[in-house]
Amino acid sequence: MSYPNPWRFDGTVFDSEDIGKFVGFVYMIVSKVDGKKYIGRKYFYSIRKVKGKTRRQRTESDWKKYYGSSENLLTEIEKYSIINFDRVIISLHTTRGDCNYEEVKQQFIYNVLEEDGWFNENISGKYHRKPNHIIEGRRVSKVRL
Repeated sequence: MSYPNPWRFDGTVFDSEDIGKFVGFVYMIVSKVDGKKYIGRKYFYSIRKVKGKTRRQRTESDWKKYYGSSENLLTEIEKYSIINFDRVIISLHTTRGDCNYEEVKQQFIYNVLEEDGWFNENISGKYHRKPNHIIEGRRVSKVRL
């Protein structure tokens, strides 16, 4: 099944055949309406224990139709339709740990919590968006070594 705006990596459509050894990816979703963005991560597979068994089963996740977990982003998608949002894979990863690390790294690099134009409200559930009056009232010292 194809989607109206599939994931893109290096400018080309990314599909199941391209997964190979990768377990997940870090992505950016960009609104064509106002340019707001969201950075997140998604795994290609979920691993669950089979009920009544000791073994685990690997199944493909919903990554093809995934649009993030941000309530603000999902509200905008519902309002403007999925065709108004581009989905770009920033990086592919062979371990979940590397995928998690890169997501947090990109969120800090892009300063998603303090810059305007981002749907992100937190980073790893630990760092949350601060009210503007706190950000604007901050004074940072220039450290000399």
